[in-house]
Amino acid sequence: MTWPAVSVITPILNEERHLAAAVRHVLGQDYPGELEIVLAVGPSTDATREVADALAAEDPRVKVVDNPTGRTPAGLNAAIAASSHTIVARIDGHALMPADYLRVAVETLRETGADNVGGIMAAEGETPWEQAVAAAMTSKVGVGNARFHTGGEGGPADTVYLGVFQRSALDRVDGYDEAFLRAQDWEMNHRIRSSGGVVWFQPRMRVTYRPRPSVKALAKQYFHYGRWRRVVARQHKGTINLRYLAPPVALVATAAGLVGGFAFWPLWLVPGAYAAAIIAASVPLGAGLPAAARPAIPVALATMHMAWGAGFLTSPPGLGADSRTARERAGQA
Repeated sequence: MTWPAVSVITPILNEERHLAAAVRHVLGQDYPGELEIVLAVGPSTDATREVADALAAEDPRVKVVDNPTGRTPAGLNAAIAASSHTIVARIDGHALMPADYLRVAVETLRETGADNVGGIMAAEGETPWEQAVAAAMTSKVGVGNARFHTGGEGGPADTVYLGVFQRSALDRVDGYDEAFLRAQDWEMNHRIRSSGGVVWFQPRMRVTYRPRPSVKALAKQYFHYGRWRRVVARQHKGTINLRYLAPPVALVATAAGLVGGFAFWPLWLVPGAYAAAIIAASVPLGAGLPAAARPAIPVALATMHMAWGAGFLTSPPGLGADSRTARERAGQA
């Protein structure tokens, strides 16, 4: 077969620590076709720009473009605009692409006729806390039945991790909606599917992901996930399901039980049952992990659930009002 040329796009902000390794994994691909990688660099507070410029000086396949806002969807669109090839693969600055990733992706695009293929967000921690978060993020009790987190059979999917796209699909939907500071992948994949395209989950595509290094950072991450997933639900009717409603329900029930228990003590059984459930679920998740990581798994699970639920419940009605869908609806009113 003739292997098409591939452009890899990467939005970068404060990735001094991981950027060089991520780029090396791209350039070291076992892929017979032509490759380029476009780094869209935001206004970082570390040496990310210097690292990016050095990588570009070392290898002509590396391009650097500016992303003045530092926002992920704007960086992705800037990188797409600066890229050259018919296949466009997204990778993050802290993700590690396995050597056969692009080969498998292109084979899958051809075999399935899909517009976007993606695989598993293989969370792997380095510290005990990160290892606990990785266990939580790859479990159904932590993230529900999302195949790109937990694995499963290949096939059509609502969304996938990162993604390798036909450029024609990106052109058809005009790229990423820059109003979506989070959930931009889910939102664009929804538009691809709504336009008649197919998004395909390929479990052979595994990308190593480094979890957030602290409770505070994890809580912030999941709080914003919840906030922006609520925006998607408001703007694209019918896209919500029980997996997304479980965290806000758990938060409301737990908070109500804690407060109401002072007036009617049996209500304390509700938060007690939640705590017991996540502790019990954490036991098998900790198998094979260092002893220092195991006690942190219930903390990671509770942080993910409660922060996501809080973000979902407090998502301001005006959030995302400048999105493409919101503007189109306002114009039709």
